[in-house]
Amino acid sequence: MARDPQPDAYTIRPRSIRWSNEHLKALSTASLVLVDALMLVAAFVVGYNGRETLPIFAIPREQPSLSYYLPTIVLHTGIIIVMFYFSQLYHLKRAFSRIDQLRTIIGVVTLGALLASGTQEFLLQNTALEIVYPRSLLFYVGFFSVLLTIFGREMHRRAWTYLRKSGVVGDNLLIVGDGSIAHTITEHVNGSPELGYNIVGIVSDKEIDGDLLGYPFIGIYEDIPRLIDDLQVEQVILAISDYRRDELVNLITLCQRGKVDIKVYPDLFAHMVGDLNVDDLGGRPLLTVRDIALRGWRLSLKRALDLLGAIVGLILLSPFMLFTALLIRMESRGSIFYWQVRMGLDGKPFPMIKFRSMYPDAESNGRTWTVENDERVTPLGRSMRRNNWDEIPQLINVLLGHMSLVGPRPERPMYVRDFRQRIPNYMERHREKAGMTGWAQVNGMRGDTSISERTELDRWYVEHWSLWLDITIIIRTIWQSLTRSNRNAY
Repeated sequence: MARDPQPDAYTIRPRSIRWSNEHLKALSTASLVLVDALMLVAAFVVGYNGRETLPIFAIPREQPSLSYYLPTIVLHTGIIIVMFYFSQLYHLKRAFSRIDQLRTIIGVVTLGALLASGTQEFLLQNTALEIVYPRSLLFYVGFFSVLLTIFGREMHRRAWTYLRKSGVVGDNLLIVGDGSIAHTITEHVNGSPELGYNIVGIVSDKEIDGDLLGYPFIGIYEDIPRLIDDLQVEQVILAISDYRRDELVNLITLCQRGKVDIKVYPDLFAHMVGDLNVDDLGGRPLLTVRDIALRGWRLSLKRALDLLGAIVGLILLSPFMLFTALLIRMESRGSIFYWQVRMGLDGKPFPMIKFRSMYPDAESNGRTWTVENDERVTPLGRSMRRNNWDEIPQLINVLLGHMSLVGPRPERPMYVRDFRQRIPNYMERHREKAGMTGWAQVNGMRGDTSISERTELDRWYVEHWSLWLDITIIIRTIWQSLTRSNRNAY
C-alpha cells in the first residue's frame, strides 16, 4: 500500500522551466537543423569565393555569379540535411564523442555533396535550371561544409550546455536504489551539471531516514508511479546491483509512465560479459560471452598501427627528445632516462623507459606512488608530466613490441600482485599489451585515483577494441597533451 507523500515531496529541487520538456527538445533539434542549413549555405559561399583565391586548383579567369548556383545550393543543403537525419545526427545526446561526430559528418557530407552533384545532372539536365558544376567548386564546397558544420554544431552544443548548467533546460531524474551504484551515479550527476539532470530524489525498497549526497529518500518502489506523475519525472535510472529478474521486470513496469526514459545499470552478469555476440551450434543460437583476445588480422592491424606510429613519432620528435635530454642533464644530476620493470601482456615483465622526471634519490624513502604536488618531482619533470612528454621514449618500447600505442597502462609487479588479490577480474586488463595511453587515461583515471574504476575502464577497452577506438584515444591524448587538459596528470 502506498504511503502518504512527504510534505516536501512537491518542492524538492524545483526546476525553473516554463516550457514543457518536449517543447525544449523540439526547439533544440529545430535550432540544430537551422544551424546546419546556415552553415552549409555559408560553406557554399566560402567555397565559391575560395575557388577564385585559393591556389589548390587552377583559378578560373571568371566564373558565373553566385545566384547562378542557387539550384545547386538548394540541392546540396537539402540532401545533406536529409542524410544527417537518417544518420541520426539529430538524435541529440548529452554526451558524445566529437571525434566520432567528425568522422560521421565527413562521410555524410562527402557522400551528400556527390549525390547532390549527380542529382543535379539527373533532374536539371535540359531544363532552364541546367548549370555546370565544376569539380574544383565541388571540392571547395565539400571541404568548407565539413569545417563550418563542425563549427556550427560546436557553438550549438555550447549554447545548450550553458542552458543546462544554468537550469533553464534539463530533465527531472529519479534514482532507484540506495547502494554504492546509486551513490556513484548521484556523485557523477552532481559533478556534471552540463548533463542537465535535476535529481528530484531517491527511491529505495524500504523506508530510510536521511539522504544520499544531499538528496532525500522520497519513497519506496510502490510509490514510483505517483512520484513520476507528481514530480514530472522524465528520466529514471535503476541503480541496483544483483537484482532478481522478476524484481527488475516489476520495477520497469512501475516506471512505464508516459514518455519516461528508463535506464538500467547493468547487473553483474551483463557487466562481465560486455558485448554479447550471437553464434550458433548446428542451428541453435548461442551467446558468445568471452571472445575478446586480439588475434589474426585484428592483431596484425593493431601491430601495424603501432609500428607506423612508433617509427613516425621517433623520426619527427627526435630533435625535441634530444633537446629534452639536454635540459634534464642541465637541471639535475643523474641519468636522462628512467628504466622500470612493468607488467604487460599476460602479466609478463618488461623494462619500460621514460624521461627521468624525479630527483635521483626520489625513492630513497621507500615511497613509490606519485601524488599531487609530489616534492620528489623536478620542475622540468612536473612540466613534462602535465603533457605526457616524459612518456615519449616509450615509443622505443612500442617499436620493440613490449607495448602498444594504446592499451591499459602497465603497473609495477608489486602493485599487480596486490591489485589482483583485491580487485575482481583485475588480470583481464593484461589480456592485451600495455599502452602508452589508454581509455582510462583519456578519461582522467591516472595518478592517485581509484584503481577499481581504472580497471573497469581498462576492461571495457579490452572488450570493445576497434581500430577506430585506438585512433580516437590517440587523437584525444594528443589534444589533451597540447592543451594541458590532462586530469590528474602529476
